[in-house]
Amino acid sequence: MKIQILGPGCPNCQNLEKNAREAVERLGIEAEFEKVTDMDQIVEMGVMRTPGFAIDGKVQKSGKVFTSEELEESIKAYTA
Repeated sequence: MKIQILGPGCPNCQNLEKNAREAVERLGIEAEFEKVTDMDQIVEMGVMRTPGFAIDGKVQKSGKVFTSEELEESIKAYTA
């Protein structure tokens, strides 16, 4: 599983990555993390408001810093 954090690298992006890492750790799964900072690529993925959270190239959430619990639910739904 590849988890992508979409955004310019701002504090919100950093907090979203931290929360995503916590969610992955709690779920006990393996995941590769990638930071996508190229705005053209982010827009191509359909994100108009950063930060964004994607799994395997599919955007799950965007526009705010989601909690680790919210991200955990997205990961569970994606893997179900």
